[in-house]
Amino acid sequence: MRIAYFGQDEFAVPTLMKLVNSDHEVVGVVTSASRGTSNGALRANPVQVEAEKFDLPVYYIDVTDASKVLKEMNNLKADLGIVAPFADFPDELVVEFSGGCIGIHPSLLPKYRGPVPISWAILNNERKTGVTVFRMTDQPHAGPVLVQRETMIRPDENWTDLHFRLGRIACDAIDAALKVLDQDLHHPGEPQDESQATLAPELKETDGYLRFDEPAEVIALRCRAMWPRPGTLCRYVSENGEVEHLQIVRATAEPGAFEFPPGTITSEFKVTTAEGLLQIHELKPAKGRVRSWQEFIKERPVSPGDRFEPIPR
Repeated sequence: MRIAYFGQDEFAVPTLMKLVNSDHEVVGVVTSASRGTSNGALRANPVQVEAEKFDLPVYYIDVTDASKVLKEMNNLKADLGIVAPFADFPDELVVEFSGGCIGIHPSLLPKYRGPVPISWAILNNERKTGVTVFRMTDQPHAGPVLVQRETMIRPDENWTDLHFRLGRIACDAIDAALKVLDQDLHHPGEPQDESQATLAPELKETDGYLRFDEPAEVIALRCRAMWPRPGTLCRYVSENGEVEHLQIVRATAEPGAFEFPPGTITSEFKVTTAEGLLQIHELKPAKGRVRSWQEFIKERPVSPGDRFEPIPR
């Protein structure tokens, strides 16, 4: 089978490698253009880097004009388009291939249709998630399902961890889907149950602003779900009034109660909340790298009575 592959980030790389080493032929890889960094240099996206390792033709989508990539895809004569999560995918491409397009989505559709399903699964404290391979239609993430693979969400897993694992689970899912399509390229799949559909919309920076008058469990879930994007922001305030903005990267909730106001650092270097204590494991100051809580305590130094406070809106 001749395949055109669409992908942008690290999630899409394992599936591309799987396809390259399969009996199928990847005739082209479509991705987004390289992006600039803070120092002005261009950073190639990981799908582009992987495609170039295998000397695969690489094409770029211009979101303002899809006509060029439409013409290029037509010239490839691919049997099937495979689309890993891809922002601004042109709907016109769905019908460019004789076998249509199939999408790979990191959730158990119809749950969490949208651009950030992993974050929402963690935020809602789901016990399991997975990968769905589905037929693409003009309704995002709503097409018939070809294959699903489930996995449990680990108690301490954050977005980065789960994103990495699901990218590898996607390899098994796409392998199973291609076996179905080898038998029938136009296999219709199973319709999704619309009554079970939920959404996973983009998260704003303000969604990551931490409030310590919430339960510790809610704060810990927010930290797990929103690192590295949009990040969980708050500020550390020492007893002498020095203020530092930072992001909490990893934290867990523990039982316990103190009379101190929410956000106070206790003698055990845990943080009081509206319900329970927050044990911080990793954080990132506004200036500097991610470091352990123990490193942060020693560097400042942190003292009981110091506070974590919300970012003023």
